[in-house]
Amino acid sequence: MQLSIVIPLLNEEESLQELYHWIATVMQSNDFLYEILFIDDGSTDNSWKIIEQLSQKHHEVKGIRFLKNFGKSQALHAGFAIAKGDVVITMDADLQDNPEEIPELYKMIIQDEYDLISGWKKKRYDPVLGKNLPSKLFNFAARKTSGVKLHDFNCGLKAYKNEVIKNIEVTGEMHRYIPVLAKNAGYDKISEKIVQHQARKYGTTKFGMERFIRGFLDLITISFLSRFGKRPMHLFGAWGAFVLLVGFCFAIYLGIDKLFINPTGRLITDRPQFFIALTAMILGTQLFLAGFLGELLLKTKKNSKNYTIKEVLNLEA
Repeated sequence: MQLSIVIPLLNEEESLQELYHWIATVMQSNDFLYEILFIDDGSTDNSWKIIEQLSQKHHEVKGIRFLKNFGKSQALHAGFAIAKGDVVITMDADLQDNPEEIPELYKMIIQDEYDLISGWKKKRYDPVLGKNLPSKLFNFAARKTSGVKLHDFNCGLKAYKNEVIKNIEVTGEMHRYIPVLAKNAGYDKISEKIVQHQARKYGTTKFGMERFIRGFLDLITISFLSRFGKRPMHLFGAWGAFVLLVGFCFAIYLGIDKLFINPTGRLITDRPQFFIALTAMILGTQLFLAGFLGELLLKTKKNSKNYTIKEVLNLEA
């Protein structure tokens, strides 16, 4: 199969029929062998009924329905797990991503041999203060922190080699950082393509300002994991050794002072250096233990999905 198109969605009943026909028209005009994977992330409207109707009429339409809303990352994780296409395309269901970009994205993966192509919504039809400005700030921070030189990490329209999505784990809120996850996994042939952005036609956005706060927090997390995720002792052990050294230096100073320099002076426990030494040694020991525990957790880690599937459609096809 040439293409798998993974579409996570939440309450997008107005756009699904139109989106399917738009994708189908593009696919048929380019003679692609394809599948469309709708991942219903706990919709409370008629989205799943529409997906059921589409799957009954069109064998290439497949669906997964979550028991409740688990988030976009979990929806992508579920879609990636079953995608069969040589190239996997992700896009949003709100008609703001243009399916006519798909053939060129496919070509860049197959012919130009990129591992991942990220869309860049250079001209956006979103509120300036509500989404544009926060998005620019977020993307700037993500570029500087991750080292991945993309203009638009948040764009839902992306293309991947199948092996890339099979070898990364998208959990939590990490869907924004899939290019970073891919780079960390060794897939560094990453580029971007300017794509056409559409104004939202139906409904309202499902994301508020809080997503940018979560995004920056996730950025800190993935920056840490990128540097120390496979060697936590290198961070905690280094700081633990430094703090312990500070504690031992103060302890040695107090011991020498009490034994040889000022044996009749104040009790050691009455001096502030004693509490500095004690605190430093306790903190150093705790940092070492945190490093050991991190290493143990890393050795015993088991991948597990953080979502519950309620129904599936056409997955055997």
